[in-house]
Amino acid sequence: MRKYHFIFILLFSITVHAQQDSLVLDFKEFLGYVKKYHPIAKQAQLAIPIGQANLLKARGAFDPKLEVDYQNKKFKGTEYYDRLNTTFKIPTYFGIAIKGNYQQNQGQYLNTDETLPDNGLYSAGIAMSLGQGFWANERMATLKRAKLFREQSKVDQDLLVNQVLYEASIAYFDWLKAYNQSLVFREFRENAYIRFLGVKQRASLGDIAAIDTLEAQIAVQNRMLGLQEAELELQKKTLELSNFLWIENVPVELRQDVLPNMNLGEEVDVALEILGKPLSEFSIENHPKLRSMNYKVEGLVIEKRLKANKLLPKLDVEYNLLTETPELINSLNPDYYKGMVSFSFPLFLRKERGDLKLAKFKLQDAEFERDNAQVEIKNKILAVYRELDAYFEQSELVGEVVDNYTTLLNAEERKFSFGESSLFLINTRESKLIEAQLKQTELQNKYFTAKAKLFKSLAINPDLP
Repeated sequence: MRKYHFIFILLFSITVHAQQDSLVLDFKEFLGYVKKYHPIAKQAQLAIPIGQANLLKARGAFDPKLEVDYQNKKFKGTEYYDRLNTTFKIPTYFGIAIKGNYQQNQGQYLNTDETLPDNGLYSAGIAMSLGQGFWANERMATLKRAKLFREQSKVDQDLLVNQVLYEASIAYFDWLKAYNQSLVFREFRENAYIRFLGVKQRASLGDIAAIDTLEAQIAVQNRMLGLQEAELELQKKTLELSNFLWIENVPVELRQDVLPNMNLGEEVDVALEILGKPLSEFSIENHPKLRSMNYKVEGLVIEKRLKANKLLPKLDVEYNLLTETPELINSLNPDYYKGMVSFSFPLFLRKERGDLKLAKFKLQDAEFERDNAQVEIKNKILAVYRELDAYFEQSELVGEVVDNYTTLLNAEERKFSFGESSLFLINTRESKLIEAQLKQTELQNKYFTAKAKLFKSLAINPDLP
C-alpha cells in the first residue's frame, strides 16, 4: 500500500516540541502511537473479544431447546395419520437433561403403541447418562476449555502488544544511533573544512608547504564520504521507523526535520516500565508466556479426562411421568410412566484407548515445552541483567576514552598552530576520536537494545498515553 505523506506536526502537535527549528519525537509518545494505531497492536485487541465469543458459543450448548415434529398424511379422503410431537429440553452441566413433552396422534392407520387420548398426552421427566458422559462430556469440556481460552486470550494479547512495542523500540534506537553518527561526521566534516581553509591560507603566505593543503583536502573528502554514508543509513532507519507509524489505519512517513530525543535518560525505563525492577523482585510464575502455556496445559488435562471417560460404557436412561391433565399437579402418577434404557460398549476399546494415549502424549509434550520455556525465560532475563551491567560499565569507560581523545586532538591542533606538529598527526588523532565517538553511539544503542530485551523478556504491556 502506498504511504501517504502527512504533515507530521499536525499529527504530533501535542506530543512533540520545537527545538532549533526541528521537531523532536519523544520515545514514550512514539510507543503510545504504536500501541494505539499499529495494525498488529489493534489485531491483538481482538484476542479478548474472540475468547468471549468462544465462551458464548460454548455456553450455547446448555441453552434450552424447543423441538416440534409434525407429520400428516391424507389420501383419497382418508386420513392415514396426523402426528404432533413437541419437546422442551433443558440440558444441565452434568449429563442430565430435564424434558417436557406433548404428543397428539390421530388417524386410521396408527400403530397400536401410538394410540393416545383425544386431547393428547403430556409427559415430564429426565434423561441422563450414568456411564460415559456423566462426569465428563463434550458440552462440559467445551465450556471449560472456552473459559481457559478466554483467560489465555488476555495473556496472549499482552504478548502480542509486547512484541510489536519491542520491535518499535529497536527501530527507534537504531534511528537514534544513525542520527548520532550523522552528527559526528557532520561536525568533523565542518572541522576538516575549516582546517583546510586555514591551511590553504597559511600555505599562500608561505608558513607551511603547499602539499599540506592536499592532505587537508583529502581529510575533507574522507569526512564527506563518511557523512554521506551516515546520512544514507539515517534515511534507511527513518523509513524503518515509519513502518510503525499509523494514524487511523493510514501509514505515516516521518518528515525530514523530525528528530529523535537525544537525551533519553530514564525515559526509556519509564516508557517500558522497567524502572526499579531489580532481578530479586522478578517472579517467574507470573510471566505472561508461562501463564499462557499453563492455560494450554489445563486445556489438555480436560481433554485427557474426556478421553478417559470414553472408556466407560454408554448407559443412557430416561424416565417420564405421563398425564392428560398437566394443570393438576397431583395428576402425575408414578404408575403412569414411559422409560428407556440404552447400553453400548465396544469390546476392544481400541479407538478409545488410542485417543487416550494421544491425549496423554499431547499433555506431556505441552508440559515439557512449558518446563523448557520456564528455564529459558529465567536464564534469558538473568543474561539481560548481566548484559545491562556490562554495557553500563563499557559506556562509562568509552566516555572517558572520548574525553581523552578530545584532549589529545585539541593539544595536537594547538601544537600545529605553533608549527610543532603536522596534519598527519592531527588527522590521526581526529580519526581515533571519530572511532571512539562512533563506538560510544554503538554502545549506547546496545545499552538501549538490552533494555528493550529486558522489556520483552519480562513480557510487559505498558500503560501508554
